[in-house]
Amino acid sequence: MSSKNVPRRTLHLTHSPMFSPRVHSMDPLDRAMLSYEKAKAIALSYDMSIDDLLNLSPKFWQLHNDPITVMDFGTTTLLSIQYNLCAGTIARYIERRPELIPLVEDLLKYRKHGQFMMTELGHGLDIGNIETTATLTSTGEFILNSPTPSSAKFMPPTVPAGQPCVAVVFAKLIVNGEDRGHRPFIVALNDGKQMCTGVQCKQLPPRGGPNPVPHSLTTFRNVRLPRGSLLGALEKPADIHANLMSIIERITIGTIALSCLALPFTQAYATIGTLYSLRRQIGSPTQRTPILQFRTQQAPILAAAANAFVMQAMQNWSIKNFCDRRLDGRVRHGIAAIFKSVMVQHSQQGALGVSERCGAQGLFAHNQMTTLHAEMRGIAIAEGDVLGLAVRLVNELLLGRYEMPKPKNPDSLLARHEAGMFAELRDVLKSAPGHRSEEVNRLVLPYCQPMMEAIGHRMAYDAAVEQGVRPALIDLYVANVMKLDAAWYVEFAGLGRAAQQAMETRAMDAVLPMLGELVKEMDVFAYINAPLVSDERWAAFVDDMKTHEGNGRVDLFNLPRRPVAIQPEMVRSHL
Repeated sequence: MSSKNVPRRTLHLTHSPMFSPRVHSMDPLDRAMLSYEKAKAIALSYDMSIDDLLNLSPKFWQLHNDPITVMDFGTTTLLSIQYNLCAGTIARYIERRPELIPLVEDLLKYRKHGQFMMTELGHGLDIGNIETTATLTSTGEFILNSPTPSSAKFMPPTVPAGQPCVAVVFAKLIVNGEDRGHRPFIVALNDGKQMCTGVQCKQLPPRGGPNPVPHSLTTFRNVRLPRGSLLGALEKPADIHANLMSIIERITIGTIALSCLALPFTQAYATIGTLYSLRRQIGSPTQRTPILQFRTQQAPILAAAANAFVMQAMQNWSIKNFCDRRLDGRVRHGIAAIFKSVMVQHSQQGALGVSERCGAQGLFAHNQMTTLHAEMRGIAIAEGDVLGLAVRLVNELLLGRYEMPKPKNPDSLLARHEAGMFAELRDVLKSAPGHRSEEVNRLVLPYCQPMMEAIGHRMAYDAAVEQGVRPALIDLYVANVMKLDAAWYVEFAGLGRAAQQAMETRAMDAVLPMLGELVKEMDVFAYINAPLVSDERWAAFVDDMKTHEGNGRVDLFNLPRRPVAIQPEMVRSHL
C-alpha cells in the first residue's frame, strides 16, 4: 500500500499550477475544460502503450488506482473512457487492422480525445435493445442514425474540448434490410471546436456534487461513415448475444478498474478524518483536548483504515484472478462484479461515517469527502450497475451454472454467513415454479445484492489472511461487516448483541495505537487538498476566499416601515 511498493507517477503534479488553483468558484464548464488538461498531464505521466491496454499490465491497474483521482475525479472519468473503453476497444482489432495503430497512438498520447458510446437514454442496462443503426449502402459506406429520441447516446461528454474527438459508437448493423446484431464503429464527433456534420450534442446540466464533466446527449442524423469505420465483420454472427458480450469486453474490465478507485478514496477518508480529529480540540484555553480521544470520533476513522487495508488485499487477489484467462469467463466476470460491490460499499460507508464526524465542515466540497462520495455513486452505476450485476450473478449461481472460488477459510464467520444466505435463497428457488416466477421476484431479487456482497466480504477476508494483513485490522473488518447483518449472527452464530459489541471494542482498542502508522503507510497525504486538515491550510484557504467589506450603516431603530391595511377579518380571528 505504500509508495515504496507502488511508484506515485503523478506525485510531481500535485503542486503544479494546473492542480493548485482553487476550482470551486470556477464556472462549471471552465472547470470541466481544465479537467481535460489535467487528464492529459496524468496520461503523459504514465506513457501508456498499446501492450499495456491489451495485456492489462501493472501500469494499467496503477492508473486506475492513482490517488490523484481524489483531487479531481473528472480527470479519471475522461482517462478511463479514453484509455480503457475507447482505445482499448479499437486496440483489439489492430492485429488484423494495423492501419488503426496511429489512431490508438493518438489517443494514448492525447493528441485526440476518445469517447465510448453504447448506453442509450431509453434503454440503460438493456443494451441488447439499443436502437442506433448503421446501414450499409450500395457504395460500401454506412449511414449512422438515431431513429428515436430514446436512442440518444446518454452521458459520454462529446462537447468540443479543444482537440479532435472520435468515439467508438455501438449500433445495429443493417445489411440489405437484415439486422446483423450490434457492432462498434469509429465515428468522428467534432474537430475540437465544432461538431461534425450530422452529429448533435446537447450538454446536460452538471450532476451536482462530483467534479464537473460536460456529460451530453448525442444523436446522429444520416452520418456517413467509411467502410473502415466498422470494427469487426459484416457477416451475421452465429450467436448474436455472445457476439455482443465479446465486443463490449472492455466494460467488464472497466467494472474492476473503476472500482479500484474506491481504495484511494477510502484511504483519503481515513487520512482526512485522522488529521482533522487531531487538529480539532475542545475544552478551556488551558486544557485543550483533540476530539480523537472520543470513541465516537475514532470508530468511523478506524473502520475506514481497517477496511482500506483489507480492500487492498482483495484488490490484489481480484486483479490476479480476473487476469487469469484459464478461468471460466463467467467466473472472471463474477469476480469483477463482486469486487465492485464490496469496494463501492466500503467506500460509501467510509465517506458518510468520516464526513459526519467532521461536522459542518464535512459538508463542503472543498474538503473533498462529499465530492468523493458523489463520485462513488457514479462508479456504482458506471460499467455495470451494482444491483443489475448482482441480480444476474446470484441467479446464475443459484441455478448452478457455475461456481465462484471456494472459501479458503470455510469455518470463518464470514464464510459461514455467505453459505447460510446462499442456502436460504437456494431453498426459495427450489420451491418456486421457476427462476422467473413472482416468488423469485419477491423473495430472491431483493436479496441478490446483499448475497453478492456477502461473497465479497468472505473473499476480502480470505485475501487479507493470505496476504498477511495485520490480524487486528482483519478483526475490525469482520466486526464492521457483521453489523451489516447482525441478526444473522445472533440467530445462526450464537453471537448476541453484547458479544458483537465486545468484538468490535477489542478490535478498535487494538487498532487505535497503530493509527498514525497506518495513515503513513496509506501514503496519500500529498493528494489531500482539504483545508480542514491543518491550521496552516485553513488560514491560506480563508485568505483566498472572496471577501465582502464596506462602510455602509443600517439604523436598526429607524427602518422604513410598510403600512399594513388591517382588515376586519384579521381582528375578528383574534377575538
